[in-house]
Amino acid sequence: MKDKRVLYVSSEVVPYLPETEISSMSFEAPRLVNQQGGQIRIFMPRYGNINERRHQLHEVIRLSGINLVINDLDMPLIIKVASIPKERIQVYFIDNDEYFKRKATLTDENGELFPDNDERAIFFAKGVVETVKKLNWAPDVIHVHGWLASLLPLYLKQFYKDEPLFTESKIVTSVYNQSFEGSLNKDMINKIKFDKIDEAVIKTLKDPTYNNLMKIAIDHSDAVIIGSEDIPENIASHIKASEKPVLEYKSKDEFGDAYTAFFNTEVCV
Repeated sequence: MKDKRVLYVSSEVVPYLPETEISSMSFEAPRLVNQQGGQIRIFMPRYGNINERRHQLHEVIRLSGINLVINDLDMPLIIKVASIPKERIQVYFIDNDEYFKRKATLTDENGELFPDNDERAIFFAKGVVETVKKLNWAPDVIHVHGWLASLLPLYLKQFYKDEPLFTESKIVTSVYNQSFEGSLNKDMINKIKFDKIDEAVIKTLKDPTYNNLMKIAIDHSDAVIIGSEDIPENIASHIKASEKPVLEYKSKDEFGDAYTAFFNTEVCV
């Protein structure tokens, strides 16, 4: 992985949020590539329950200040950055007062999904791409973790398909068993169609369940990593039917060598 540019886009990353399979792997994978001499960037949402003072987040004025259009509304994009202690790894935070100021991640105090999680996912995907464009940093690999980040492959392959910075980028999606009950806002498909994305490509999102979000991500990825020992059966079937390169589930102890070999032989070729 030496000299490879890898962009990690995740809904959660340790140490900024509690440890889960997603947040842990969103730290371990970049650390591995960093130690191997790769160049990395990590992006995640700046949820309101992240302690900015403790983690020393600060706004990057030169990257902030553009507006993203979400369902015909202009939403200001704010970019913050922090460094993971002892690792010399920079993490970029996508922020917006309307979407991410609340002191929670994806659900309210009753465990109910926020009704605007669909728009937050669209904003996050577009915010990552627009920030990477401003950095003028062309990644060799884009590795996606977590369902809030799952629209990124779709937007890269559809909305940003003519963006030269990403023409050589390979997209890898990790699929986990960290899902949600029910569906996101049923109007999600229309908000994505507003971005001139063909309905035929996203018809699965007429019912925006966890499984259907992940199927859209898989459809627009170049390779898939199984991040949990058990994943939903119909997602497993969808991955198999896609005939894309797959790295089967590996424990933390086995992960390093398998991940490196997968990238070198199946992704970066």
